Amino acid sequence: MRIIGIDPGLTRCGMGVIDAGGARRVDFVDVTVARSTADMAPHKRLEIIADEIDRMITLHRPDVVAVERMFAEDNVRSIISTAQVAGVAMLAASRAGLLLALHSPSEVKAAVTGDGRAEKKAVQLMVQRILRLNSPPKPADAADALALAITHAWRGGAMSPTAQSAQHGGAALPDANREGLTAAQRAWADAERGTRLSGVVAQSGAKRFR
Repeated sequence: MRIIGIDPGLTRCGMGVIDAGGARRVDFVDVTVARSTADMAPHKRLEIIADEIDRMITLHRPDVVAVERMFAEDNVRSIISTAQVAGVAMLAASRAGLLLALHSPSEVKAAVTGDGRAEKKAVQLMVQRILRLNSPPKPADAADALALAITHAWRGGAMSPTAQSAQHGGAALPDANREGLTAAQRAWADAERGTRLSGVVAQSGAKRFR
């Protein structure tokens, strides 16, 4: 299975492609970062990124597009621009007739490092180790994109990504106590469960104060 991970960002959008095989085997294929500058009109910046996503999809013909799932942050301006790029990536997947998977940042960090709160440096080093690269992928956006692809390769099961999203509202949650899970998988389950619980609490608070 070939997977392209997309780490959405308006200034830098990372795109990493891997091949996933049996026994958790993943192999590096390609990585790039699409860039735009703040002095450009927003729609032109999105066009540059959209063109590069389309180019990578056409070049590598992936089976799945894995995109970072957005959550609210303190920096509203940043999350809005990031969400715009995520929408561009999802639209590209739809137009290409590809499956789409969404993974939260904590899920990705836990999947590749075993720690849902890992720093970007730790993610870079683990991606280098997992993919047997000569050096850590740079910038961090490139490593994050490859980490997204790795996360999807390792959490994929009999269900398709779209079926998982439909069943779990965007992310499949394994049982953290299930026998056979690795320490990293258990850490991912705990991190993702905590993220979803925070979302439920936030939604409950929003309803309470309407």
